[in-house]
Amino acid sequence: MSVHTSPLEQPGTGDAGGMNVYVSQTAMEMARRGVEVEVFTRATSSDQPPIAELAPGVLVRHIPAGPFEPLGRDELPAQLCAFTSGVLRAEAFHEPGYYDLIHSHYWLSGQVGWLARDRWGVPLVHTAHTLAKVKNAALADGDTPEPRTRVIGEEQVVAEADCLVANTAVEARELIELYDAEPHAVHAVPPGVDLARFTPGSQPRAREALGLPANALVLAFAGRIQPLKAPDVLLHAAAAILRKRPELRERLVVMIVGGPSGSGLDQPQALRELAVSLGVHGQTRFLPPQPGQALVDVYRAADVVAVPSYNESFGLVALEAQACGTPVVAAEVGGLPVAVPHGVSGLLVPNHEADEWADALCSIALRPERRAELSANAVLHAQRFSWRRTTDLLLDTYAQATSAFRRALELRSEVAV
Repeated sequence: MSVHTSPLEQPGTGDAGGMNVYVSQTAMEMARRGVEVEVFTRATSSDQPPIAELAPGVLVRHIPAGPFEPLGRDELPAQLCAFTSGVLRAEAFHEPGYYDLIHSHYWLSGQVGWLARDRWGVPLVHTAHTLAKVKNAALADGDTPEPRTRVIGEEQVVAEADCLVANTAVEARELIELYDAEPHAVHAVPPGVDLARFTPGSQPRAREALGLPANALVLAFAGRIQPLKAPDVLLHAAAAILRKRPELRERLVVMIVGGPSGSGLDQPQALRELAVSLGVHGQTRFLPPQPGQALVDVYRAADVVAVPSYNESFGLVALEAQACGTPVVAAEVGGLPVAVPHGVSGLLVPNHEADEWADALCSIALRPERRAELSANAVLHAQRFSWRRTTDLLLDTYAQATSAFRRALELRSEVAV
């Protein structure tokens, strides 16, 4: 279940991001193992076919629910009844027992999965991806808190799911401490990275492909443009760098790759206006979300990739960049300390102060020997995370959830007798 975003969408804009990558990559890896996967997502256009093939063995079902247009996540709870009806109707065309297990992604999908689980008599595995209580505890300036509706919805899904999949041990602890999840029901399964696509390569060729000078000092951000992801921190850091090192003005290039999303849609030009006000508009290049090889070129072209988010359950961008051999400077929040081991493949910054970010970025970008060491370590670190490994752990979790669900059914039957 992936109600609010489809694995067919381009990550980096709208609500498409790391979750899309997670769903598509794990689904395709499962299909390669002989597991048939169907992804239920909301139809956002009348041109979308009812069923599309993502890959052999992976079908995407577009369920009509509300208008044929993208809706904000705050508008989607009103469409959950219609979406659930479409999901149940699709299952009704099959013999009972057609689906073996439901894996819901994000709390909206968990609400649908909870009802489908009870109707179909199969276990529900749920991955939150982000948690409202965690996000509200670390809001960016001017960002909008997650509503009480979401908090209650998450609490309900945590209470009802047969198994909860967390991206890291940190997230697992948050589920237990903030949402009263049963410890035995929580499994930490780290996401992966496409190690066949994201590989080290020629920095000069990548810069040529992007039209960047060979001698540039390149700092990059890739992700959705919204306060939570904090691309503004990189712009403030760039301004601080130029204040300290004005001779770098001719060489510095800041790449911001992504599209407006979430609360960032309210002021889609705010980041460009900030670059102007900080005096770094001449050094900043804004690119739309980049697919495939183009995104690989962004990572390879950069001296450092910045991940300054206020909260990340993991941070797939950090892994992708490291797999390409590019060191990462990341905020010391959420799962990022797992994705970026401090001083090994990059640096963690304990706050969002411009001067500290400027110093961290320069300590890598302006020191070739250190950058080379971190780059080599980054590749080795990223190789520990593959979608194959993630899928192995997910399938083990599915097996455990299924066994526990059957035992619970048997116990209830015995009590009834």
